Amino acid sequence: MSYDLIVIGTGPGGYVCAIRAAQLGLKTAVVEKRKSHGGTCLNIGCIPSKALLHASDLFEEAGHDFANMGITVSKPKLDLKAMMGHKTEVVDANVQGVAFLLKKNKVDAFFGTGTIEAAGRVKVTADDGSTQVLDTKAIVIATGSDVASPPGVAVNFDEKVVVSSTGALELGKVPNKLVVIGAGVIGLELGSVWRRLGAEVTVVEYLDRILPGMDAEVAKNFQRILEKQGVTFLLSSKVTAVEAGKSGASVTFEPVAGGAATVLSGDVVLVATGRRPYTDGLGLEAVGVAMDRGRINIDHHFQTNVPGIFAIGDVVRGPMLAHKAEDEGVAVAELLAGKAGHVNYDVIPGVVYTAPEVASVGKTEEELKAAGIAYKVGKFNFSANGRARAMRKTDGFVKVLADAATDRVLGCHIISAGAGDMIHEVAVLMEFGGSSEDLARTCHAHPTMSEAVKEAAMAVEKRAIHS
Repeated sequence: MSYDLIVIGTGPGGYVCAIRAAQLGLKTAVVEKRKSHGGTCLNIGCIPSKALLHASDLFEEAGHDFANMGITVSKPKLDLKAMMGHKTEVVDANVQGVAFLLKKNKVDAFFGTGTIEAAGRVKVTADDGSTQVLDTKAIVIATGSDVASPPGVAVNFDEKVVVSSTGALELGKVPNKLVVIGAGVIGLELGSVWRRLGAEVTVVEYLDRILPGMDAEVAKNFQRILEKQGVTFLLSSKVTAVEAGKSGASVTFEPVAGGAATVLSGDVVLVATGRRPYTDGLGLEAVGVAMDRGRINIDHHFQTNVPGIFAIGDVVRGPMLAHKAEDEGVAVAELLAGKAGHVNYDVIPGVVYTAPEVASVGKTEEELKAAGIAYKVGKFNFSANGRARAMRKTDGFVKVLADAATDRVLGCHIISAGAGDMIHEVAVLMEFGGSSEDLARTCHAHPTMSEAVKEAAMAVEKRAIHS
């Protein structure tokens, strides 16, 4: 069979790329190693974790906050099996939705391991060992990422006691003690799920802060919020060993600055120290595709050094985010169809789906200082927001960063319930090069949480009304 485009991997980047290419008239096929579409995100990542985050948040709210609003209920009982069933239903619906969309757009699907034999040829090896060769004008690699272990530490994932994010989404019971290695997005989200359901959670982190890469003030304040919720943090701690035992697992760590080692035991240990690009079995070395520290090198048009082979998503530079991969998928499909595809990497939001959420877009204060850019800060606390008070969701704030000379908004950072939705009005503003005054003069409905975004923009020029 011959195609205009073959996409290897049907995660968010891959299936979106394939659908957009088909919309533009390219004869397109996808190759998927799993038996279902959607990649890590839909099957064992973004979607199932959000299902459990939402369910566990409701469980905690019913048990701790309903009475404060005049709602009297008996103490909620956890049916973990049913909660996991809810998660499975959500995953199945999303996976089936992707399959429907691919079929609707006449994208051919091949299940098996895709190996690039040449710039225009992909061999697909099915689970039963049978193979078929597909010819194509272009190949897009969208194979995503896999779990990474702490540097220099051998970790044996049994996904029962020593778990990755995959196993942490499938636990059969709530652990009494959960040790999380890594204070990034994945560790904090999944740690939050099990903390709400009753686990004692301790997070061990190599750095002296949580959420590396996010605004430092935001990370510091968010850590305080999580500590009030009951999460314990052991920062500046280097993990040297992770071992499973008969009744749980242990983590050995020592101070980064030097000192005696400590052993911390738990019923379950979650290793959440990041992810690595997944390029196993693609045959990249044989066809000469250049790589750098595990990532595939691409130019500004997403093409590798081998003409006709492109790459997007977690296997290339930039944040490992599903929506970044989607935008790249659309862009490369449009470029292959002779149109102008583009991704603005300065305006890619990031969200931590805890309670409260943490959302960010654009530059942090640390990045602006390092670049020598003069800026102004506008900040507004949700404790002064009427809707937040009505909802008993007053933790957090909005911080807007604007260029000191032009007033152009360079970044925004939010801690709040619903922060992941609120961040997008700032993302749209930034795409159009808007200023803090543009945002401040835009009428916001009252009472809404989003009014805090307007007030933070007004605070850039020290004219916030409610603080």
